[in-house]
Amino acid sequence: MLRLIIALLLVGVTVPRGVAADRPNIIFIMSDDHAAHAISAYGSRINRTPHLDRLAREGMLMQNVFATNSICTPSRATILTGQYSHLNGVPVFNRFDRSRQTVAHLLQGGGYHTAMIGKWHLGSDPAGFDHWEILPGQGAYVDPVLYTATGERTYSGRYVTDVVTDLAIEHLKGRPRNQPFFMMLHHKAPHRPWDPDTAHRAQFADRWIPEPDTFWDAYTTRSDALRENEQRVADDLTRRDLKVQPPPGLEGKALTEWLAVKPDSVVVSRDGQTVTLSGEALARWKYQRYMQDYLATVQSLDDNIGRVLAFLEEAGLAQNTIVVYTSDQGFFLGDHGMYDKRFMYEESLRMPFLARWPAGIAAGSRSDAIAINADFAPTFLEAAGVPVPPGMQGRSLLPILQGRTPPDWRTSMYYRYYHDPGHHNTRAHYGVRTQTHKLISYWKKKQWELFDLVNDPHELHNLYGQPGQEKLQEALEAELLRLKRSVGDEDQFADEQPPAGVDGPVGKLRGK
Repeated sequence: MLRLIIALLLVGVTVPRGVAADRPNIIFIMSDDHAAHAISAYGSRINRTPHLDRLAREGMLMQNVFATNSICTPSRATILTGQYSHLNGVPVFNRFDRSRQTVAHLLQGGGYHTAMIGKWHLGSDPAGFDHWEILPGQGAYVDPVLYTATGERTYSGRYVTDVVTDLAIEHLKGRPRNQPFFMMLHHKAPHRPWDPDTAHRAQFADRWIPEPDTFWDAYTTRSDALRENEQRVADDLTRRDLKVQPPPGLEGKALTEWLAVKPDSVVVSRDGQTVTLSGEALARWKYQRYMQDYLATVQSLDDNIGRVLAFLEEAGLAQNTIVVYTSDQGFFLGDHGMYDKRFMYEESLRMPFLARWPAGIAAGSRSDAIAINADFAPTFLEAAGVPVPPGMQGRSLLPILQGRTPPDWRTSMYYRYYHDPGHHNTRAHYGVRTQTHKLISYWKKKQWELFDLVNDPHELHNLYGQPGQEKLQEALEAELLRLKRSVGDEDQFADEQPPAGVDGPVGKLRGK
């Protein structure tokens, strides 16, 4: 290892302050669609996550980490490349070009043993890994199939979260001992259709989950894009989502079609009686069914993270292993009446980010610095003493994690969602989020939203176009234009028109 460090120094690699000559191992644990507000360390009032809370207690919790494009495949591409969607080639669900430079390639070239286990979901097979075993596409919760470069295996009678964890621990036990390791340990849970295992389903089967404050949001003052969405708990969950039992004998295509129906009434048993639910009562019941299953999959996830932490302790690896936990984006848990993600509202935009490294991160630390998923790759590279290439647009979080936030750290972030109308009829939009405000442009609809996040944290009151907001609007529009240009997102939209009477930055932003 000392020879490797000397070689790196000779070619100009600087081992950053706080990184020992024995370079840290890195385990990057990522789930799919795990909202930060379903983690008790982030203040959840609907569940407890003791093992994730342990990461926060023994390391750093970052409060303001955001996805630059809140959808699964694009976020994963951004995390791998450190680039925004318009540069990494994955703005929607298109296939990732595996020949692109990634953090895995760079760490592998820098002397790390690299491994990828679990959910990949990028269309192409992994590259830059010494070992990989992944789920095909979304994968299955029960009896999962995982494949490698040479074959596949069905884990019959097993639950996917347990299997992925077992494979990760097994690989770490047999890893090369003369190299530090970088492992991407990526879970399917808690992605739709939220199928819990038997034990965790039982934990939540009879539990009442509090509805969020905005569950009955009527969307007044907001854009048409919000009103047109098709990811509402009350209207868009299917029989499959809700685990409604099909009629006996239904099979094949007929069963698939039956399960895909979005029911406007459901028959349930209550206190020994059969009751037909509709309207508001049905919406409340749907929320409970959704959240009971979602939280049960989260609980299994938390338990398995506990298993990984226990292994690190038993193997003597905990002190110099960086463990990062995140999700590929946020998720709506009935917030604004919705499930899923995509929108730039806080619940969808915010990613959990917990990092523990006893040798380099102070226990119990917190940060409100604005970070983005493009920052993850540079962070891993700097911690490993591997140069961050100029093509990466993110910035290393290592100084923040070590309590040294740079004075020139970003004070705003740029967001862009492309998949229009895509799934759930979600409209294309881009926007800027600062520490205190958010501006969103639904450019195809020629509509804007502006929120004061300090006085309106639930984003219920759109201030755009309201008297007295002119200077704030102009400042945020100018910042949006600056960010858009700074990341090289220079395409313009010919069918856009500035609002009547508005020019300056708005017109420039829209290519006029």
